[in-house]
Amino acid sequence: MTSIFAVRDLEKSFGGVVAAKNITVTVEAGETVGIIGANGAGKTTFVNMVTGHLSPSAGTIEFLGKSILGLPAREITALGLCRSFQVPQVFLSEPVFDNVLMAYGIAEESGFGMLNPLHNSEREGRVCDHLERYQLLEHRNVPASALPQGMRKLLDIAMATVRKPQLLMLDEPTSGISVEEKFDLMEIIMTALKEEQTTVMFIEHDMEIVQRHVERVLAFSQGEIICDAPTAEAMVDEKVIEFVLGKEYRAGTHADA
Repeated sequence: MTSIFAVRDLEKSFGGVVAAKNITVTVEAGETVGIIGANGAGKTTFVNMVTGHLSPSAGTIEFLGKSILGLPAREITALGLCRSFQVPQVFLSEPVFDNVLMAYGIAEESGFGMLNPLHNSEREGRVCDHLERYQLLEHRNVPASALPQGMRKLLDIAMATVRKPQLLMLDEPTSGISVEEKFDLMEIIMTALKEEQTTVMFIEHDMEIVQRHVERVLAFSQGEIICDAPTAEAMVDEKVIEFVLGKEYRAGTHADA
């Protein structure tokens, strides 16, 4: 496997408050990596730094063998490192189809998406194929504002992947989704991303989702990575249990055994 993403000694301070420190991680092409940790552990700070939404105080960030440190988010996205947000970034007043059409326009930097959508057959076909991949095609004419939260999440991720990114970072893809919906939602997302051969890193609080869908875990606490291991090993790591999962998780695991 080939390394496509590498961070070394990444740090971020806000005045005297250290939000991230000593972060070093390498990701190989094709991996699916879960990012876990309590609220305020540094997960989103990490994602914001490596996607250009927040400037690190120190450290290096490389993507596809080249430094992306200091590049604006738009340029990093254009290189193939994309992200979605915890709150879906969609055009609420526009239909599902036009949301993805505009995402294509922005990706192509042609301006057609924002100014004058051109509904030619080739472009429409690409949009429809993409919507079908995320099981949104039957909702193509529905305004994004009328979609339930789970479908808005799917639309947001569909828009983030029109560029066919090599690395996609998802910020809590199941947040705000009912227990009944979240597992189906993740199946749709992960199936689509595997079909597109996208390397994935995602922040998640639901450990069942993590154990179902990731092969490796980065556990954060107080701005540091306290564990970087295969998922099964991470779930029984003493530091992960103490600082992320809680003693109740240990007791529940032992009880099941």
